[in-house]
Amino acid sequence: MNLRIPGPTPLPPEVMAAVGQQMINHRGPEFEAMLREVTEHLKTFFETQHDVLILTSSGTGGMEAAIVNTLSPGDRVLAVSIGAFGDRFAEIASAYGAEVTPLRFKLGHPADAEAVSKALREKGPFAAVLLTQNETSSGVTNPMERLCAAIHKASPETLILVDGISGLGAIRLRSDAWGCDVVVSASQKAWMAPPGLAMISFGPRAWAAYEKARMPRYYFDLGLARKYAQRGQTPTTPALPALYGLHVSLRQMAAEGLEAIVARHQRIGEYCRKKARALGLNLFAQEGYYSNTVTAITLPKGVDANRVMETLRTRYGIIVGAGKDPEVDMLRIGHMGYVSEADIDAVFDALGEIL
Repeated sequence: MNLRIPGPTPLPPEVMAAVGQQMINHRGPEFEAMLREVTEHLKTFFETQHDVLILTSSGTGGMEAAIVNTLSPGDRVLAVSIGAFGDRFAEIASAYGAEVTPLRFKLGHPADAEAVSKALREKGPFAAVLLTQNETSSGVTNPMERLCAAIHKASPETLILVDGISGLGAIRLRSDAWGCDVVVSASQKAWMAPPGLAMISFGPRAWAAYEKARMPRYYFDLGLARKYAQRGQTPTTPALPALYGLHVSLRQMAAEGLEAIVARHQRIGEYCRKKARALGLNLFAQEGYYSNTVTAITLPKGVDANRVMETLRTRYGIIVGAGKDPEVDMLRIGHMGYVSEADIDAVFDALGEIL
């Protein structure tokens, strides 16, 4: 099977072997050593010197942790959305009682830094801005450096909370240099590990906000998570198999190096887009903001995306993602983590035959 959805992603053989290991004591020295090594590797890829904490949850749980550990009911939040997962971040904030001001951009387009700056100046003040680094529903990567700079200039006190779930580990995000207060990711994306872990960086301004935040939290209390992390543990039982896998995959990533990983994903992203164009398919994302982890393509008029997906699955053993907009016949092809040009060739050779 060729799994080409935007997560979970395929696992390297070494990670698959690691996942099948026997359980260990999560309060013992072996676990402590593993957790500390994993955390140090994550700091390299989050590009932060501050805390990185590991939670047993999906990426959505990490997004929830970002909200409840920094905000109080009634806090005003500017939710910048370029698709389904930006909307999800806003929905979580709203569910916990934040006063959410949505700032939505057309699907397939990035957020505009000037529009964000204008909203902050004219509609603020806001306690936090919610950003999506990479929107898998449309294959768009936001201009994060410009967005963060605009936010800091327009409203220096406003926290920046980032969903980096489908980008981090493949697309550069300089958390500290760009002033991202909280960044969330998840193990099943570019990290080449199984689902089950959320990783979240928390900077000094986020910890200051934590002391005042009054949204309810228990399982996702990051202050408690930090206390346990200081002694090499987690507050509750972790997803050990997923952590085994992440431990091995991060060693592989560290050996490859951040710059090389980013360059590899750019190369494969460009390769995927070239193959799509060669078949006469359109790229859904705005040019200049193409994602290097997922490509959204639109099909010719009259071609049903669901039928194409079913044929790919049943005839070729290839699984791609469906579109998130019912008005658009779209396929989404994931190419993050453990992926090569040969995997992309298989998808487009099959698509060529089907079309």
